[in-house]
Amino acid sequence: MVSTGALRAHLLAVRLAGTVATSREASLRSYRLFAARDPRVTIGLDPEGDWKQPDLIALMADKCGVSADSRHTSGPDVIDPDRTLVALDAFAERLAEAARNRSPVLLGTGHPHRLLGFYAALADALSAAGCTVLTPAHGSCVDITTRFGLRTYNLDYVRGVALVREPGVRGAGHETGAHTHSPLPVRSALAAAAEAGGPLPELVVGDHGWVCGAGQLGFEAIGLGDTDDPALFVGEAEGRVSVVVPLDDAVRSDYYRPLTRYVLNRACLSQ
Repeated sequence: MVSTGALRAHLLAVRLAGTVATSREASLRSYRLFAARDPRVTIGLDPEGDWKQPDLIALMADKCGVSADSRHTSGPDVIDPDRTLVALDAFAERLAEAARNRSPVLLGTGHPHRLLGFYAALADALSAAGCTVLTPAHGSCVDITTRFGLRTYNLDYVRGVALVREPGVRGAGHETGAHTHSPLPVRSALAAAAEAGGPLPELVVGDHGWVCGAGQLGFEAIGLGDTDDPALFVGEAEGRVSVVVPLDDAVRSDYYRPLTRYVLNRACLSQ
């Protein structure tokens, strides 16, 4: 069991919150691109509001604790650990509700090298609680536009968590998964589930395009978001994403283990 105080200290010590590795420059660039409706940053969300950069700075200051001063343009960004803890509690409560209802769930990540272990532990616990952990479109091809052009990936599942791999790459874990922010994998998974006529997820858990893509399609979604991920927090503000936990989403994978224990304990799920 991890106490709130111990987890808060851990968040600061490993820079999951507090002063994080994400730079202010990167965050501001994302806000500018989001304001311009760049799909690389909207990642599947079609915003209802007319979000300008000052609006996004104000939103991210409220949700994450970044500086609200638009004149602050350089240096490391900041996440308020208390906001992280409040969001983690809400995240855990939504998992607990899914477990109580034995809801079908879908989990996916665009950060397999960092976050696969976190989501896999949630998948294991939800499955043990009676939830169906869905794996639709396993092995299907997904064409994703990257900075290197259009590339084809295969949708794979590891311990119940979706990720994408480059064709021909073999491996059973995170080490061969690809990093992506695209909403196309979750769209493919959801379309395949609907076409198969089986259960659809009552909760989608993940990050980046997995959260925004599912939320835009009307599925309840919760996940993790960094200071340069405005789409998730806009989705939460507009009611299409239920919970976003502000934290650095690219630290060492073992640094997320205390979060796993904390969330599972709060959700009253077995580890």
